[in-house]
Order: sequence, then C-alpha cells, then structure tokens
Amino acid sequence: MRDFLQRLLAGRYVGLLEAEVRGCVPENRALTNSLLGTAGFPPVEYPEPVKPQTLPRLRKRSWHQIQAWREAGAVRDAAVGFDGREEARTNGPVSQS
Repeated sequence: MRDFLQRLLAGRYVGLLEAEVRGCVPENRALTNSLLGTAGFPPVEYPEPVKPQTLPRLRKRSWHQIQAWREAGAVRDAAVGFDGREEARTNGPVSQS
C-alpha cells in the first residue's frame, strides 16, 4: 500500500497539477487586487514566498558522547545554587574581595 502511494504521488500527473497550482497563485493575487481596486481599497502587498532551505545533515552522536553531554549538563545544573547564582563559574571562581 505504501509503495502504491509513493508511486502515485511521484507520478507525472501530480507534478503537472502542482505546476498548475503554482501558476494560479499570481493570477489569484492579481484578481484579488483588481477586485479590491474596484471596491476602492488599496492593493494588498503580498510577501515574497519563503524559499525552502536545505537543512544541515544532523550528526549522529555515539552513546559515550551523549553520556558525556548529559554528565556535563548535570554538573552545570548542580553548580547553580538555591538563590539562582552560579557558584562555580566557567572561567573559575569569582573572588569576593
């Protein structure tokens, strides 16, 4: 069933329909602005469509890296006192003089 749906959605017909929809978007915007102008309203400024960006490939972490990261977080959380101040700073203790 999954293979059938993948083949269906990857077909030429679906691609043609998507291209037709992309072509209708500017026509619909122009028609909307024309109707608004006829009614006495200013035209609507449409923002540029967001261009898809490729996401960086996530790096898989090994179990020992995940454990080290968790331990460092636990130490960092334990360094925060009850009053919310950090007793152990990353650059060393702060002198009180």
